[in-house]
Amino acid sequence: MITQYTDINERQAELTEAKEPFVLATVTRTKDATSAKAGAKALIEADGTLIGWLGGGCVKRALREAAVDALREGRARLIRVKPAAEIEGADDSGRDSDGVLQFKSSCPSGGSVEIFLEPIVPQPQLVVCGGSPIARAIADLGHWLGFSIVVAALPEDQSGFTRAARRIEDFELGDLPPARERFLVVATQGKKDRAALKAALRVEALCHCFVGSRAKAAALKLALQRDGLDAARLAALRSPAGLDIGGIGPEEIALSVLAEITALRRRATRPEAETAPVSASNES
Repeated sequence: MITQYTDINERQAELTEAKEPFVLATVTRTKDATSAKAGAKALIEADGTLIGWLGGGCVKRALREAAVDALREGRARLIRVKPAAEIEGADDSGRDSDGVLQFKSSCPSGGSVEIFLEPIVPQPQLVVCGGSPIARAIADLGHWLGFSIVVAALPEDQSGFTRAARRIEDFELGDLPPARERFLVVATQGKKDRAALKAALRVEALCHCFVGSRAKAAALKLALQRDGLDAARLAALRSPAGLDIGGIGPEEIALSVLAEITALRRRATRPEAETAPVSASNES
């Protein structure tokens, strides 16, 4: 049965509301006999579920394989599914002379299809705890870098933040729903450091960062260990937060913190990359 475009639109709305990633696929060109025609669309979910019609088994394997890569890298791509005789080069999953990824089709019809894949990935979430000037600078810069900003700060500090997708008074982070990409920064700067860090470390995140000196972080980790916090999570706490760029002032420290988070995030999409360890050493 051919899935109607209304089904694609409804599922896209559901996934968007649930902040789940997916790929939109559109046939841009066909050659010779193909079951799907230019303009045909489909939606591929993260688990490989395909809604829509771009052809039978001849293209499904290529679609799913390319969609996984598109989601992992967060980048759109063009693919061509062609008869084996038309594949250029020895590697049937390599690129053709136009630089477009090519996949071998097993269909007896001998047709070729060109498909554009657009990954739709939810914004990564940046939770900023504290109302310090550094916290405000991190939230501002994080917004411009494409993060969905969650501010957790005392009531009297909330007005200092101009951009936030969600605001939490104090550090009541227990109601935060799961997020695919969440990064958490505590920048309380001496104002309820222990309470904020304790709440932050209880939330699942790809990394937890604390803006402060090594001595302060060590003292807080020891106190939180006595409070029963998970030892592995305490050990993974990144402090001093941020890459060592010699930053001075809230804006430059915010830049170093977001640079570290960006490096960690992008490295996760390129696990094969050979890169030096991310080093953090901002004492503040």
